[in-house]
Amino acid sequence: MADMNTTRAVARGVRLAPRKVSLVAHLVRGRSVVDALVILEHTPKRAAKTIAKVISSAKANALTTHGFVEKDLFIQSVEVTAGPRLKRFRPAAHGRALPFQKKTSHISVIVSGEIKPKKKPSVKKETK
Repeated sequence: MADMNTTRAVARGVRLAPRKVSLVAHLVRGRSVVDALVILEHTPKRAAKTIAKVISSAKANALTTHGFVEKDLFIQSVEVTAGPRLKRFRPAAHGRALPFQKKTSHISVIVSGEIKPKKKPSVKKETK
């Protein structure tokens, strides 16, 4: 029986509001990695490029570090949480300063798949 294992990739402090990123993340939850990357390539949102980078990073982690089978990779979860907010002030009329916040996001992608079976080393027979 094949093992189902996971690997992850995280992008922290992305300068996009979590509400906007989660709209794009909802499009790819539970899909295969190949399908998700095609969907994000054709999504006209700024967050699509960032999520695609995180998914491709998780895919690379799965293939190179853990030795997963590429065609069986699927997205187990995509989490978007709020990061730290940058508090700034904008000038207003009559010499006032109005506060506003630049929101950031943390994006975490967990990818699941099967691990490639390891090849047994071949035994060479010595001839005399």
